[in-house]
Amino acid sequence: MSNKIANTPEVKIGLVAVSRDCFPMSLSENRRNAVAKAYTDKYGAEGLFVCPTVIENEVHMRKALSEVNAEGCNALVVYLGNFGPETPETLLAKYFDGPAMFVAAAEDDCGNALVDNRGDAYCGMLNASYNLKLRGVKAYIPEYPVGTAPEVADMIREFIPIAKTVIGLRNLKIITFGPRPQDFLACNAPIARLYDLGVEIEENSELDLFEAYNNHKDDPRILEVIADMEKELGEGNKMAGILPRLAQYELTLLDWAEAHKGERKFVAFANKCWPAFQTQFRFVPCYVNGRLGARGIPVSCEVDIYGALSEYIGECISDEVVTLLDINNTVPGNIYREEIEGKFDYTQRDTFMGFHCGNGSACILNNPTMKYQLIMNRGLEGGGEPDISRGTLEGDIKAGEVTFFRLQSTADATLRSYAAEGEILPVSTRSFGTIGIFGIKEMGRFYRYVLLEKGYPHHGAVVFGHYGKALFDTLKYLGVEDREYNRPAGVRYYGENPYK
Repeated sequence: MSNKIANTPEVKIGLVAVSRDCFPMSLSENRRNAVAKAYTDKYGAEGLFVCPTVIENEVHMRKALSEVNAEGCNALVVYLGNFGPETPETLLAKYFDGPAMFVAAAEDDCGNALVDNRGDAYCGMLNASYNLKLRGVKAYIPEYPVGTAPEVADMIREFIPIAKTVIGLRNLKIITFGPRPQDFLACNAPIARLYDLGVEIEENSELDLFEAYNNHKDDPRILEVIADMEKELGEGNKMAGILPRLAQYELTLLDWAEAHKGERKFVAFANKCWPAFQTQFRFVPCYVNGRLGARGIPVSCEVDIYGALSEYIGECISDEVVTLLDINNTVPGNIYREEIEGKFDYTQRDTFMGFHCGNGSACILNNPTMKYQLIMNRGLEGGGEPDISRGTLEGDIKAGEVTFFRLQSTADATLRSYAAEGEILPVSTRSFGTIGIFGIKEMGRFYRYVLLEKGYPHHGAVVFGHYGKALFDTLKYLGVEDREYNRPAGVRYYGENPYK
């Protein structure tokens, strides 16, 4: 299919060593060089700038700040090669316009003597963290932030997706079309919290989209997009007659994104997709949503603004395609007994089906096939030959590890989140749409005491892989205090009945 669009930031790390003036500066400088070597040996030199100035005082801080800015660094690693000067090192993080991480050096192997080469950075990290809090400066501190050169190199690598997400959100605009469908108040979106995260939003009417779509009639690029769709679908191209309308719509969204980015670099869409959409546009937009998602532009269904935001965060964290699904239905008893019980370590309540009409990207589906939306066909076309209900890409989602994730500003305008790691099982759903059978440990309790109790909507972002750790740390950096997960058996949720 078409090439991926650059819709997430490239992270360039500035590695800056600091040194307290009563310690040898060479100790911090040499340890910094060892970290840089360990990083480049394992991960390559791209995206890492080793700042030549070692900071002892505020004058050095200003010089180092100029150096990392001149190199185009958009993320910072402050490295305590020894105890470190708490004032200039925290001011560096304050004045730098980007996410920062603080890490410190473990003591080197020293034989029987620990005199000239002792750095005391273990102690220095305490002062650094204390001063960061005094100044109200936000910084990422890893789980155990003191390490050898190879360990610090790994910490830097783990910081990259966190930094990428923070930078991405500061440069993101979510573009919406249309209000929520009737009886979909669950997709409410108090927008004040978006601004808190640094995200911009542009809300438009369905009529704006319809006008833009009609203005793309006979666009000479349509034939090229149709050819790309045909190549991608292959034998799954069962509704070829709908491709011209879908191609016209895809160009409409791409052109709108480019024209309306404004001063932002990245975009995501949250679009209305039913019911009047079908009668006016005369197709279902699901396939296009999936195609844009595969190219790096999330498009959420049903004007789910925080669903689009969650997809974008998942994309920054994973560098993979992300999709949005309904937490939809239980797994029937016969499927569980025949295909899951005794073969996988899940109770029936640990399983559920995630579903959407047909928004899955082709790359995440087994045997992706262009079809029509069955429910809409019944309601709008009386179950007859499909026309305006065509446009879904259907198939069971490929088996593998997943993280089910959502960041939501709930009805009381409080930011809350969850991330539950699990897997999509290699079990046929025997159903329709973009769909998969999920296995998540203790899903029944998670469903009751997180999803229901805390008022989450029915949509969740599906990140393909286990990314709970990175998501947790990213949300913490962003200031989201409520970060839930599927707690193991024996670890109760607040409000969970202990007597059951």
